[in-house]
Amino acid sequence: MTRFVKAVAVGLVLLGGLVFGGTTAYGQTPVSGTTQLWGNVGSGKGFNAIFTGTIGDHGVSIPATSQGKPSKKQNTGYRLFVMKKGTIFFNTQQVDAAENNNNTQPTTENNTTCSFTFVVTEPATIISGTKAYAGITGSISVTISYAAVLPLTNGKCNPNTNANPTAQEGFVTGSGTVSYG
Repeated sequence: MTRFVKAVAVGLVLLGGLVFGGTTAYGQTPVSGTTQLWGNVGSGKGFNAIFTGTIGDHGVSIPATSQGKPSKKQNTGYRLFVMKKGTIFFNTQQVDAAENNNNTQPTTENNTTCSFTFVVTEPATIISGTKAYAGITGSISVTISYAAVLPLTNGKCNPNTNANPTAQEGFVTGSGTVSYG
């Protein structure tokens, strides 16, 4: 009988810690504060992501629907970060709009070497989270940076949208504040 009482007491203490802000089932106490986002944009729809600071986790970012479900479409205005300790669902409409604005000129451009950069910075707002990120809110100022070298055609730079880059890289970085509750 004593073992049973002890087991119930331990269970209640653990449950109380989860309900009243103690350590989560994922081994960390949610703490509000600054977080940073790091990612390398590849040729696919998703990218590997690392959050440092308050979040401290890693996984993959994939396009999502407005309901937070994975999408096969790119630049949907929403992203789902599938991390090791849970998911974080973001509204990225402003980031996607800036990234896809065909009227935006390159940030830097060199027609002699046919190289350019394109950098946009916009906010992304957290909509929701699961598991360790349940109750998360906040926003991150996201910067997407692309660099590319385009081919020379007859000795001239070919900046047309149909020109395949001879080299390209894309990076995602960001910083912001998150809260739990």
